Amino acid sequence: MNMTTLHRVELEPSDIKVKVVFNGKVVAHTERALVVRETGYPDVYYLPEADLRPEFFEDSARKTHCPYKGEARYMHLVDGDSRAEDAVWTYPDPIPGVEGLAGHVAFYRDRVDSIGVER
Repeated sequence: MNMTTLHRVELEPSDIKVKVVFNGKVVAHTERALVVRETGYPDVYYLPEADLRPEFFEDSARKTHCPYKGEARYMHLVDGDSRAEDAVWTYPDPIPGVEGLAGHVAFYRDRVDSIGVER
């Protein structure tokens, strides 16, 4: 039996408000998040790039590959002297089946102050 057939990645639009705080400042806020449910991982909110405050984001050279989503690219969060390396990731050209990830980003919880959600 091929175990990869048991791996699932599901994208679901959410009306939950999501706010990301870094260095005491709101760097992203949306009411248009995607909830990504992936086998073996907790749910992750992906926020539309249009709902980011771009002055806090800096491109990273880091890239990784996920067989279930495609090539991930990363960004640092920067605010004055505060910096969180590779704190944000995105799939600019996701593989078939998860195309909805394009134009969205996710945040590592341990590299930001908080990721707040409310209904």
